Amino acid sequence: MPALQLVWYKRDLRIADHAPLAGALDAGPVVGVYVHETAQHHAADRDVRHERVLRDALDELSAAWQSRGGHLIELHGALPEAFDALHRVLRYSAIWAHEETWNALSYARDRRVRAWARHAGVTMHELPSNGVVRRLASRDGWAETWQQRMRSRVVPAPEQIGSPDAATTSAALTALPADMRTTTGAIIVPPWSDWQRGGEARGHELLQSFLSARGQDYRRAMSSPNEAPSACSRISVALAFGSLSVRQAYQAARQRARELRDDTRIRHDGDAAQWSQSLVSFASRLHWHCHFVQKLEDEPRLETTHYAPVFDGLRPAQPDTEQLRAWRDGQTGYPLVDACMRSLRVTGWLTFRMRAMVMSFASYHLWLDWRHTGPVLARWFTDYEPGIHWTQCQMQSGTTGINTIRIYNPYKQAEEHDAAGAFVRRWVPELSALSDADLVRPEQTPLMMQQMMGCVVGRDYPLPIVHHETAYAFARDRMHAIKLAAQRSGSAQRVYDRHGSRRTPLDARTR
Repeated sequence: MPALQLVWYKRDLRIADHAPLAGALDAGPVVGVYVHETAQHHAADRDVRHERVLRDALDELSAAWQSRGGHLIELHGALPEAFDALHRVLRYSAIWAHEETWNALSYARDRRVRAWARHAGVTMHELPSNGVVRRLASRDGWAETWQQRMRSRVVPAPEQIGSPDAATTSAALTALPADMRTTTGAIIVPPWSDWQRGGEARGHELLQSFLSARGQDYRRAMSSPNEAPSACSRISVALAFGSLSVRQAYQAARQRARELRDDTRIRHDGDAAQWSQSLVSFASRLHWHCHFVQKLEDEPRLETTHYAPVFDGLRPAQPDTEQLRAWRDGQTGYPLVDACMRSLRVTGWLTFRMRAMVMSFASYHLWLDWRHTGPVLARWFTDYEPGIHWTQCQMQSGTTGINTIRIYNPYKQAEEHDAAGAFVRRWVPELSALSDADLVRPEQTPLMMQQMMGCVVGRDYPLPIVHHETAYAFARDRMHAIKLAAQRSGSAQRVYDRHGSRRTPLDARTR
C-alpha cells in the first residue's frame, strides 16, 4: 500500500490550484491538517478579525474535503511537536506544503519543521506559491518568472480525495494529547462585515462580481474612500488567507479581457476602454502584490529592521504615547485621518491611498517609528499580508532609501477624495453638521458657527495634534537629507540591487 501523505495547510486554504494537494494525491492516500499555533494566536500582529476569516475558510475547506471523501484535521499547539505527535499515530511518510512568506514566527517555525522532518525520516515537499521565488539569486528576470507562473496551468480541484477511513482517523486523533485536539467551530468569534468574510467560494464570488460589473470604474475610483469599497476587487482577504491564488485572479482577469475584446457590442464604445484600463491596473496590482512579498522573502529581517543602517535612530525608539494613542483612536484633529482610522477599526479595510496616508501622517507629521504604528494596522487590516505590510510601512515612512518620499497632505487628500465630506461625516459624526468646506479644517470655522453647529473644536473634537505646515517642513528637510546620505554611502544602491523593481511588464490583455 502507498504510504500516507500529509497535506499541511497554512495560508493556502483552498481546494483548487493547490499543487501540494495534487502532488500528495499522486503519491498515495492523504490527510489534511491545519495547526492552530499558540504563538501565532498571541502574536502582536494577530486580531480576532483574523480568526473570523480563518474560521470561515477552515469550515468551507473541511466541507470540501469531506464531500470528496477526505479528512481535514485541526490541531492546536506548537510545531513541530504537533506533527511529531500525529506522526506517532498515523505514520505518514511525507509532508506536502506550499512555501510560505509570512511573519518571523512562521519563518522560524518552518525551519523547525524541516529540521524535525529530516530527523524523523519524513520527506518534505515544499512547492512554490504564487509568484514569490525562494532562494532568489537576483531580481533580474524576476518579472518574467512571475509572468510564466501566472500563465501556467491552474491546478484543478480534485474530484475525489482518498483518505484513511473515518474510524482509523478518529482512533488516531483520540490517541493524541487532549489539549492538542480541536474541533471545527472551537474558536468563537463575533460576526464581521460581509465584505471581509473568508472562504474559497466567497473569494471567487467577489472576483467574479468585480470582473463582471463592479470593476468597470476601478482605475478611477480606487483611491476614493467612498467609492473604493465597492469599486475595488475586495479579494485581498482571500489572497491573504490563500482561499484564492494570485494565478487564479490573474487568469480570470485575462479571460475577462478576451471576452471584452471579442464582444462586438461594446468593442468600440467608452465602456470597453474603461474596462481595459481597469483590467490593466488590476493585473498590475497582482504583480505588485508578489513584488512586495518577494522583498520579505529575500530579507526576512525587514519586518523589524530598516532596509539600511543609515535610517537607524531616525525616529525616537520610544514613541510619544499620547500621539500614538490619538492616531490609533482617530483623535488627531485631522478629519480624514481620523475617519480612516475609525473606519479601519470597524471594517478592517481601507483603500490603498488612505492606508498610505494614515501611515505617512503617523511617520512624518507625528514622527512615529513604523515599528510602533505598523502593529496597530497589522491587527486591524483583515487582509494583513506581512510581505506587503512591513515593506509598505517602511516605504511610507521613507526608510527604504530608493523610493520617492511622499508626505501626504491630509487636507489636500480630503479635498480631492472626499470633497462632499460623506466619508468624514459617516465616521466622525461630531463634525457632521459643518459645511463641506469647514470639514477639511474645522478649527478654522468661526467660533460662533461652531457653537451654532454644536461642535466646538477643542471641546467636542480635538484641535490638530500638530501644525501641518511646521510638521511637513521638518519632515521634508530631514528626510531629504538622510536620503541623500543613503545615496552617498551606497546603501541606497545596495537596496535597489536586492529589492528594486526591474520592470512592470504586465497587463490583462492577451497577445
